[in-house]
Amino acid sequence: MFALGPALLFCPADRPDRYAKALDRADAVILDLEDATAPANRPAARMALAEHPLDPERVIVRISPAASGDFADDIAAVEAAGYRTVMVAKADAGLPSLSGFEVVALCESAAGVLDARELARRPEVVALMWGAEDLVASLGGTSSRSGGAYRDVVRHARSAVLLAAAAEDVAAIDAVHLLIDDLDGVRSEAEDAVASGFTATACIHPSHVAVIRDAYRPSPEEVAHARRILAATAGHDGVFRLDDLMVDGPVLRHAEATLRRMPPGAGG
Repeated sequence: MFALGPALLFCPADRPDRYAKALDRADAVILDLEDATAPANRPAARMALAEHPLDPERVIVRISPAASGDFADDIAAVEAAGYRTVMVAKADAGLPSLSGFEVVALCESAAGVLDARELARRPEVVALMWGAEDLVASLGGTSSRSGGAYRDVVRHARSAVLLAAAAEDVAAIDAVHLLIDDLDGVRSEAEDAVASGFTATACIHPSHVAVIRDAYRPSPEEVAHARRILAATAGHDGVFRLDDLMVDGPVLRHAEATLRRMPPGAGG
């Protein structure tokens, strides 16, 4: 089961000088051999994966699409570096088997979104992620947002990937927020991701990490409320009232999910 997060920080794979810094600042790092690395720099970036090793338990390597000429070379480089978790860009049902790896299928095309549940059923797939900009490009569009908010088709894709992940019991990773200085936007989207059921959120800048962590971390008030709900079940069978709240199965599961978001070792 995917256990990384909540803040996953992208780092260009052709910038090994940033590898350790990125990992130190985030819960896990995504070393990007695809969009963040220019094609001319990819051979050197592949070599850098092995030459600048990190903790493999906290590293994801984003590799090129299966249909690209870079896919086989990317896979070979990941194997040589000893990493086991790959994020496959522009994944769809044509993705070949990647047994031996843990796979994050990045659904960022029309085909990928429509194939999300089929991808989630694969034994090597541990998580689904979605992406807005490549998705809109695959549709022939020019912008993922209108007035600062995602367009309807983009919100639909986000929901479809989340539902597919939940239906097959794999993790769901929310997309990056591209405006580096818009921390309010990062916060708003991360808070919505938590409330909707995403496992983690990817980001492109270290300043986003703390904002995402804060969004995923339940407040002391939320923790106390969840514990009170769960404690109250001891004296009740089935549905019951707690103050002005009707408590039933879904409410109990919401409370349990809140406590699962507590950082390891957190008490109180």
